[in-house]
Amino acid sequence: MSLFQELKRRNVIRIAILYAVSSWVLLQLADVLTSLLNAPESAGSIVIMLLVLGFFPALIFAWVYEMTPEGIKREVDVDRSQSQTPETGKKINTVIVVLLVIAIGGLVADRLIPESTVVEDVVLAESPEAPVNDLSIAVLPFADLSPGSDQEYFSDGIAEEILNVLVRIEGLKVASRTTSWGFKGQEALGIPFIAEKMNVRHVLEGSVRKSGETVRITAQLIDADTDQHLWSETYDRTLTAESVFEVQDDIAQAIVKQLGIIMEGDAVVASHAADTKSINAYELYLEAWQLFVERRSLLRGIDLFEQAVAADPSFARAWAGLAAIYNVAPGWGYRDRDYRTLSREAAETAIQLNAELSLPYAVLSMDASLDWPADFEQALALFDEALARDPKNTTVYLWRMILFLDIGYFDRAERDGRQCLEIDPAYEICRSFLGLALLFSGDVEQAVKHNETALRHGFFGNIDPFLHLYAATGSERTALIALAAHNAGQGINKATEYEYRALTDPTFDYQAEKSLIEQTYYRAGDTVPVWAPTHPNYQFLYRQYDQLQSSDLPYWWFPYPLDFRSSPHRKRLMREIGLPEYWRKHGFPSQCKPVGEDDFECAPVEAPRRPARSQVN
Repeated sequence: MSLFQELKRRNVIRIAILYAVSSWVLLQLADVLTSLLNAPESAGSIVIMLLVLGFFPALIFAWVYEMTPEGIKREVDVDRSQSQTPETGKKINTVIVVLLVIAIGGLVADRLIPESTVVEDVVLAESPEAPVNDLSIAVLPFADLSPGSDQEYFSDGIAEEILNVLVRIEGLKVASRTTSWGFKGQEALGIPFIAEKMNVRHVLEGSVRKSGETVRITAQLIDADTDQHLWSETYDRTLTAESVFEVQDDIAQAIVKQLGIIMEGDAVVASHAADTKSINAYELYLEAWQLFVERRSLLRGIDLFEQAVAADPSFARAWAGLAAIYNVAPGWGYRDRDYRTLSREAAETAIQLNAELSLPYAVLSMDASLDWPADFEQALALFDEALARDPKNTTVYLWRMILFLDIGYFDRAERDGRQCLEIDPAYEICRSFLGLALLFSGDVEQAVKHNETALRHGFFGNIDPFLHLYAATGSERTALIALAAHNAGQGINKATEYEYRALTDPTFDYQAEKSLIEQTYYRAGDTVPVWAPTHPNYQFLYRQYDQLQSSDLPYWWFPYPLDFRSSPHRKRLMREIGLPEYWRKHGFPSQCKPVGEDDFECAPVEAPRRPARSQVN
């Protein structure tokens, strides 16, 4: 008898077929169960691996053993005349047919059920977005087609200026700059996909080619529903400030006409961009503004803004930009000049030149809040002035949110944070500070969610209170990874050891290792430490609470560390910034109350307690 005939006689071939069909059914069942049970994606791979590993043992078992009325016996021990393999084969055939019917029935049912209905239900359940507004548009960054490919700041600036004109048109929903710029360099995704993600009906894209004394600006308006061009135009102009502003407004006019927006006088509100006649000043402004918005190369940004106002001393927006970049410079570690005074003077100059600008008032507001005791009344009044001039200025909502956090008005801070994100959902620094507002008010779960979302989207800021939270609640590994990642980016890797110990060990003795610790904050070749021992973040981390005189963060609202919550220096800082006086005049926050005529008390937020100390190996 041949090998094939013997395999057939012993039902090995039938067992192979039965195993294959059974595996098919099991895989379909596993696919359903992993979805229902929210099992990891690797579960399916594990099932396949186990089935493959079991195939050959099943064939070996079928070859060696045989089913008999007395049970399973070795095939060599069964008399061929008494063999039950024909009857067993018939039973196996029946099982194979039944399993095939089940498998094919499931496959047919899967094909007949409308998949789109299920997907639509999930999407609607998880992301209940409003329907797309027909009068909505996103302005994508314009492509730089200049010969040297070195005019990206100029092409980006042109697109942003057009966006700023469109934002001022009543009834037109315009996606924010941050959201639109998030798709920079991703044009291959296609306009319909990009528009869907931004929840807009129309997209404006274009290009800029600047060569010598001429500029060519091309723009095209696309209906994302049909992926068809509604309008396109190419503008060839002599490179002057007037001609560039003219093109920007012409493009906005064309968009309004194409979308059928009826405006009084049938004209777009004039762009405030036309506030300089110097193309040199305007180009310097555009390049500097990009650096400020992206918070990179700030010293170069300062230099460019200073060149812009030198080229045209009457250029109000350049003065406003200069005031803003001066204002943020110390927070990014630049302390080589008196940036506060410079910021205040630049903002006042901008207002003298154009009192309708919003940004200078916000800068002056931040300045009013920096002195201790802070002038909270003046700061909030200036924020109101800024929003009255531009109700969609997300920077104003962000900065006012920070001020409300200092004061302890967490509900107002949360409201400003949500307003900021409603205007610009991709403004991750707003999301991060919203996380702080939720953390300080006791909603730890939502606070962590917002902070980690901001981290996933690339904003690594406000990590300090969450580091203390993670360390205090048992997530020490998370704190260690965050510290290591931050310090690696700063080039001070060796500081991680000391910071982690200070964060997690209440008995850590800073004074005993002070000189060694300070050395770890010098990068190779630097003569100035990344963090000076006088920096408030440094002092707070190493529990030098008596040294704290001012701070970049409202440490008095931190839920952790516990020793600071009970420290007299918590109340001292709150007095020095001027909170009791302001509260008595304008109302105490819900977590605080007056005690007598000159005292107060603030209950610490009830934050989760840590489990028994975990060990990091």
